Amino acid sequence: MITDAVIEGDKVVLVPYRNEHVEKYHQWMSDPRLLKLTASEPLTLGEEYEMQKKWREDPDKLTFIILAVERKGDPSDYPMVGDVNLFLKGHPSDEDFEAEVEIMIAGTDYRRQGLAVEALRLMLTYATGLPSAFMCPPLSRSVPPPPKPLPIPPQSLVARVAQDNRPSISLFEKLQFSAVRVVHVFGEVEMRFGGGGVPIYDK
Repeated sequence: MITDAVIEGDKVVLVPYRNEHVEKYHQWMSDPRLLKLTASEPLTLGEEYEMQKKWREDPDKLTFIILAVERKGDPSDYPMVGDVNLFLKGHPSDEDFEAEVEIMIAGTDYRRQGLAVEALRLMLTYATGLPSAFMCPPLSRSVPPPPKPLPIPPQSLVARVAQDNRPSISLFEKLQFSAVRVVHVFGEVEMRFGGGGVPIYDK
């Protein structure tokens, strides 16, 4: 999904995933632990460049790189610490439409500092146009409007998290996501925004 939006928060800045980010991203995804946590397949550097181009151009994917604000200055100097993604399944007018949210803070030195929750609040505010739903201040007027088919209804948001990844489950709970289903065959918890918090277990 093509956007030039740069979204600034207090702790993070979200920037579009561009060509210059690919090498660092590839280094992250060469780590078997991150591959497992993100349920990803290893790619060559060339394949990673192709993936970046595809993700930027596909109308059903929105990806931002997360930069950490260590001291106020030029965002190009901020360290790259993770990414946050939205994958659209269908069209917002479809009855079964959903938008799956994923986030990764790759650098271990940047975890447990509130970067992930702020990055999610900024991304979800951008995607829905509803800052109050995610306890987020309104985005700066300098942020361009999101590309179509955004904005989307917040009730379409879903996250699928490894069943043993308690930190990620807690992270989404802070943003009003609730577990609605545990898919034991995949070892995964399905969480939805405003889901009601009543788990439904697969047999």
